[in-house]
Amino acid sequence: MTGQLRRLIQTARGDRPADLILAGGRIIDVFTRRIFEGDVAIAGGVIAGIGRYQGKERIELKGRFVAPGFIDAHVHIESAMVSVSGFAQAVAPCGTTQVVADPHEIANVLGVAGIDYMLAAAEDQPIRIDYMVPSCVPATGLETAGAAVSAADLAPLLDRRGVLGLGEMMNFPGVVAADPEVLDKIDRCRARGKPMDGHAPGLSGRALQAYLSAGIGTDHECTGAKEAAEKLRFGMYVLVREGTGAKNLEALLPLVDERTCRRMMWCTDDRHPHDLMDDGHIDALVRKAVSLGLDPLTALQMATLNPAEAFGLKTAGAVAPGRRADLAVFSDLEAPRIELVFCRGKLVAENGRMREEVQTPPLPELPRVMNLDPQGVKFSVPAAGDAVRVIELVPGQVMTGNQTAKARIVNGRAEADVKRDLLKLAVVERYSGKGGTGIGFVRGFGLKKGALASSVAHDSHNIIAVGAGDADMKAAVAEIARLGGGLAVAADGAVKASLALPIAGLMSPEPMPAVRRRLDELTAAARALGAVPSDPFMVLSFLALPVIPELKLTDRGLVDVAAFCPVPLFL
Repeated sequence: MTGQLRRLIQTARGDRPADLILAGGRIIDVFTRRIFEGDVAIAGGVIAGIGRYQGKERIELKGRFVAPGFIDAHVHIESAMVSVSGFAQAVAPCGTTQVVADPHEIANVLGVAGIDYMLAAAEDQPIRIDYMVPSCVPATGLETAGAAVSAADLAPLLDRRGVLGLGEMMNFPGVVAADPEVLDKIDRCRARGKPMDGHAPGLSGRALQAYLSAGIGTDHECTGAKEAAEKLRFGMYVLVREGTGAKNLEALLPLVDERTCRRMMWCTDDRHPHDLMDDGHIDALVRKAVSLGLDPLTALQMATLNPAEAFGLKTAGAVAPGRRADLAVFSDLEAPRIELVFCRGKLVAENGRMREEVQTPPLPELPRVMNLDPQGVKFSVPAAGDAVRVIELVPGQVMTGNQTAKARIVNGRAEADVKRDLLKLAVVERYSGKGGTGIGFVRGFGLKKGALASSVAHDSHNIIAVGAGDADMKAAVAEIARLGGGLAVAADGAVKASLALPIAGLMSPEPMPAVRRRLDELTAAARALGAVPSDPFMVLSFLALPVIPELKLTDRGLVDVAAFCPVPLFL
């Protein structure tokens, strides 16, 4: 290390030629939000200096802009439905050179073995992938997960290379109530001086202050400016999320100004392949924010320096001496389309394509996570009243409404009613072999016939199905079981489209273009049945998440998230 540092200093002094010179660029200074001209001298994958330098290799930028590589401040790689290497190959051409990932999706299925897999898979990738260790596995006690990660399990993980801190603390009621197991996890992270991510939708007042007193530093669940302003006022970093299922950028953008911008940054949280391939990654958020009136340099600062500082990434986030040479080059400041991407001083992507194919490492032996006999699953609901609780979809959000509707009773059983867009919803436990099933109703999907099913069902990832009839729901669930995990559309008793996700029922080892093609087939099949949401499977996956208000469904039944307790289907 001493020799490497000596060479870096010699290069910075001009006494030694740089490995690479990016010449004639317009440098984005994210510290002061200014632009200046100069060469970028790179040695050993690190920026040695900026000015006029000589080097062994020279790339003429001809006045193009040079920005720090973008950082996604909070993302679940599993939601891209491809392997870690597949994800890295998809986002690197977008200018993303680092992500702060939370592997709690796979952890809820496989526990520590899943986290180990994600850490190992992050090695030797074209971008840097750091992790926040999942804090809530299972997310709640109101569902059945495939694994549990205790405070004792977290301790050695927090000391692993590539682990930045503690992942989103979704159990905010547990923090506020000072639950001993929750506080044990927090204490172990605090003792190491590492950051902790928050997850506190709608939390306000003294409850919010109790949550923050534990040392939790970020929140990505703000859906309105008033909520975000309170969290900023009390010291949180606010992560502005724009994913596939939840889109909060437009609602939060009016809050970004000279007083707040250094405490705000971008994240995607969950982004499906079609959005990554068609729209982009963090670059898409920057473009959208600028198109809505945000100063481009502020948007770039929020994509780079702010997350680097929030998560202690001292060698990332800026074009400056001593920083890692992770850089994005583009021509149009008002609508950045990334032309060149450098990671650790190596040109890894050009004009939207990787320069070299990244080899996907062999899939390790992972535990089987599909223990279900679909023939034993029952979707019938004996009527126990005239009215039922209904989960109401909220377009563009993972939050849902909590409504009631008159039940459609047929032969003593509550059935779906497509005329009123009242569809049956089921969550089937896939781990123990018992196949415990929670039943509910949902409005907003629009299906006229058929059913959709998925083993991607946040956060415990049991099988979730929505449908107009029990027979098609059973056919879709049976296909998921046959695949060992995945997505399926069924109608008239037959499977119309499916996608296998053999990695924990969450990810495919296939490249993203192949996965995207199958997703397009699934979406088209769902549309043919009347599905309304633009991404029906992303919407479906969040209906099982009992930490996002208001009403959700788990394998154990309906959950009133505000009250954090189960509630009966019938009123």
